[in-house]
Amino acid sequence: MLENALYVQVFVPFRNFIKREEFAGILLLIFTLIALVWANSPWYDLYINLQQMDVAFQIGTVIVSQTVIHWINDGLMAIFFFVIGLEIKREILAGALSSFKQASLPIAAAIGGMIVPALIYTIFNFGKAGSPGWGIPMATDIAFALGVLSLLGNRVPFSLKVFLTAVAVVDDIGAVVVIAFCYTSEIVWISLFAGTIFFLLLITLNRMGVKNIAFYGIFGICLWFCLLTSGIHATIAGILAAFTIPVKNKFSTRYFMLENKKFMHELAQLDISSDDLLNNRRQHSIMSEIEAICRKVESPLISTEQRLHPWVTYFIMPLFALANAGVNLNGDPGTIVTHPVSIGIMAGLLLGKPVGIVLGAWLMIKLNISSLPHSVSWRQLYGVSWLGGIGFTMSLLIANLAFTDVSNLYFAKIGILSASILAAITGWVILRKTCTRIKGVRS
Repeated sequence: MLENALYVQVFVPFRNFIKREEFAGILLLIFTLIALVWANSPWYDLYINLQQMDVAFQIGTVIVSQTVIHWINDGLMAIFFFVIGLEIKREILAGALSSFKQASLPIAAAIGGMIVPALIYTIFNFGKAGSPGWGIPMATDIAFALGVLSLLGNRVPFSLKVFLTAVAVVDDIGAVVVIAFCYTSEIVWISLFAGTIFFLLLITLNRMGVKNIAFYGIFGICLWFCLLTSGIHATIAGILAAFTIPVKNKFSTRYFMLENKKFMHELAQLDISSDDLLNNRRQHSIMSEIEAICRKVESPLISTEQRLHPWVTYFIMPLFALANAGVNLNGDPGTIVTHPVSIGIMAGLLLGKPVGIVLGAWLMIKLNISSLPHSVSWRQLYGVSWLGGIGFTMSLLIANLAFTDVSNLYFAKIGILSASILAAITGWVILRKTCTRIKGVRS
């Protein structure tokens, strides 16, 4: 009985999350291909013009004007980071990062997978114009990585998917820290001070027990606007706001059960031979009250994440890929593969990620701090470490922050796309050889 309850509360939501991320990876791939085809077609100028088209919003005397690509990267991606923040908070409180024993292995693997690629990139670009791009190969794209795993079906142990997800979550934390402290332009202190006030207000709402997400949304938008004008990348507002979203609602599950039992008893006394709710007002009223109780019991954090996740999966991330992955491939191949930026990123993602992830995990196990996930071999862990080399979303975002010049940004995108494709193929081949199909088990 207890095992069934644990399965429903923990593993079913996680499996649903995995499936969403798998589809997100496929959708990202489709829109990436559309962007590449568009950027290498006769309509390339239209692609660039749409990217750089100004879009302005005015509230009273305040006018905010940005290009389309800036609205996507600084505006819509703040929502992406907000959902990432909710997922990080959930994993820390009740997921794969909720205890030291559970978290030690993916944390060490992720740290190794961030440090080694950054060092490798720096070796190729130390003292050169491309040196600011050291943070680009540090990131892992969870959507693409899980999308590749989904191609293997039930060959992949579920614990291996959990490990990869946990590594990617820690990677996201690292990427946020890198963006916040290392890719910040000149700070406008007045805006930063105003943003701090709104962040403190969000914390105050949480401490006061406010559960209405609308209030967090209003102050979160104000925080985003302040950071947008402060010099700190505005997507950080998404992470900060997410950490203030309350976990518990007003009422407990016990309250839900008691109230629901009362309404079920009343429904049993009614004439429910007909399902026509329009002619049975009390029945309709009871259904509405049960729905209201559900809203009072469900976690604001979980419900907010579930409502926003489809928007991020089906709209924001594909639009980001469409706007950022369009690279014209008419350049000299010899220059592309020898340029320090592109070769640094490719070496970081293709060499640094696998070495760093496996090394970090090996150290934890060698020190008897942690152990391999259940039913996972070292070869399978090595295969997953290659999937960690799929940078894409975070890598493209950091590339846009690291380089203001078109040339280095071009080589960075070439390196990211090339390395991500090669890492995906290599990881898939290794896992296909090392993972055997589990009969009778659905992935």
